[in-house]
Amino acid sequence: MKKDEILTLYHYNAWANARILNAAANVTAEQFLAPAPFSHGGLRTTLVHTLSAEWIWRNRWEGHSPTRPLSFEDFPTFAALRKRWQEEEKVLMTFVDNVSEAALNSSLHYFTTSGKPYENMLWHLMAHLVNHGTQHRSEAAAMLTDFGCSPGDIDFIVYLRER
Repeated sequence: MKKDEILTLYHYNAWANARILNAAANVTAEQFLAPAPFSHGGLRTTLVHTLSAEWIWRNRWEGHSPTRPLSFEDFPTFAALRKRWQEEEKVLMTFVDNVSEAALNSSLHYFTTSGKPYENMLWHLMAHLVNHGTQHRSEAAAMLTDFGCSPGDIDFIVYLRER
């Protein structure tokens, strides 16, 4: 994978996350905390899961394999979640901005949170993170739409057209 291609995917990821977070800023505290029948539950738990995945994967790429995800309880409010997400996005984008093409196309050894070892090409893992986020942003978008706070279209092609 070429550096400019991964940069495009990560700029899209940040754009799509921002659309979801901007819409989520309009929900009530009750809506933010409400359960829902999605793979990771309601809006808070879905968003924390998505943020946690970004944090875990970035740490793995930097040579550290976290042994647990971020805790839902650490984000009792949307404001707490958004603040932490903005901090993580800066660190993540610094990594993406500085990753070399050679590193993108090399193997990375890491451990899952349960300690199982794996090895994959770095660019595969980085593409996975964006794809993973797409699934959970879609779930969050459905919840937000039900709450009357649709984030609008979050498709990659829309991002490209808006650029």
